[in-house]
Amino acid sequence: MRLILMRHTKSDWSLDEEDHARALNPRGEASARILGEWLRAENYLPDQVLCSTSARTRQTLSLLQLSAPVQFERELYLASPELLLEILRGATGRVVLMLGHNPGIAALAAMLASVYPSHIRFRDYPTGATTIMDFDIPKWADLVPGTGNARDFVIPRELMSV
Repeated sequence: MRLILMRHTKSDWSLDEEDHARALNPRGEASARILGEWLRAENYLPDQVLCSTSARTRQTLSLLQLSAPVQFERELYLASPELLLEILRGATGRVVLMLGHNPGIAALAAMLASVYPSHIRFRDYPTGATTIMDFDIPKWADLVPGTGNARDFVIPRELMSV
């Protein structure tokens, strides 16, 4: 099984909006597009997406331009890593993209990895940070912390500078 853990890309703080309604800024839009290109180029294509209902996660997902079925989950909004793990254990796809928020997404990545990626930004998990993790399990219900093989980790800023 493969998990793609992604934090939404950069949001717009210039408007006085309720947090759940906050959209992406232009850099966040560009970051989401380039992350989608990277996922396709590396063949990290989900067959199921679990996405927070916030405006910025929905917009990030739309700009990724993926074709997998999407399940929007209000509970993913600012969820604890324990709740994220519980939701993930109910997934049915073989390659699942979970698109959410910090601090939960970063904490879940750290909780699941058997060894942390050597990338310096893994610990603070900036906007758009994406971890690809493989698990030797037959179904997500069997997922146990500390068993993920972190195959890849990327942040959009590095992709934009290539």
